[in-house]
Amino acid sequence: MKKDNILEDPTTKYPKPPFKEQKQPWPGLAGKMDPKPDHGETSYKGSGRLKGRKALITGGDSGIGRAAAIAYAREGADVAINYLPAEEQDAKEVIELIKKEGRKAIAIPGDLRKEAFCKRLVEEAVKGLGGLDILVNNAARQQTKESIMDISSEDFDATMKTNIYAPFWISKAALPHLKPGSVIIATTSVQATDPSAELFDYAQTKAANTSYVRSLAKQLGPKGIRVNGVAPGPVWTALQVSGGATMEKLKNFGGDTPLARPGQPAELCSIYVELAANEGSYSTGQIYGAAGGGGQP
Repeated sequence: MKKDNILEDPTTKYPKPPFKEQKQPWPGLAGKMDPKPDHGETSYKGSGRLKGRKALITGGDSGIGRAAAIAYAREGADVAINYLPAEEQDAKEVIELIKKEGRKAIAIPGDLRKEAFCKRLVEEAVKGLGGLDILVNNAARQQTKESIMDISSEDFDATMKTNIYAPFWISKAALPHLKPGSVIIATTSVQATDPSAELFDYAQTKAANTSYVRSLAKQLGPKGIRVNGVAPGPVWTALQVSGGATMEKLKNFGGDTPLARPGQPAELCSIYVELAANEGSYSTGQIYGAAGGGGQP
């Protein structure tokens, strides 16, 4: 006999601020955060919605990408993840979790700021998975700077290359492999429409991501390929502790949302599953929000 689906109060389900002061060098490791983020490692239960599918997720070692990778594997998909070499420790845990589900797990470390690597990433994913039909452009660079005067051209370039150029290069390389029914999913942000003063460069990349979803959806719709985006609000990930938030903002992270806490990556993975599954076949060009009531996509 099935247990009742017990109601969970979203205001008390996960940790609330104030959080401890903590800082890590970029790009940061989820395993060293306090509290550790929940990526659905023990909570996400699959039901075969993506059986036989083949997914490539950038930034799949931690945060929202990791949550999507775990959920996809538990829904029956084979998964390739990309990450920076410095994130190997987190990535190994994800690879083990995917393998535990009896799925193919492909680890492809490398720097997305290089066009040649982006092309190779897709080639290796297609070869390792035996094809590709889900592409999640999730990896991002976020560094908080109080003033535009504090952002060097090198910083600006790194953010643009990671957040705008990489999805362009990867989507372009993936397209010849995507058959009708395939999907591209972008991780955008509420920063696209309600930018923070100290995230000048990051916020505009998220506006660009939102726009490419809507444009590419129109272009690829006739080919039967869907393109959607997910716009998170404050989510507890390594992005925040490795320079993505000021220490003051980190201590009170998510406290100003109606739910009075940040989201956890595990709370977004069901959106990525829905957008990848065949049941979502009429959704394209859409931005799905998950912001604890604090913003619109």
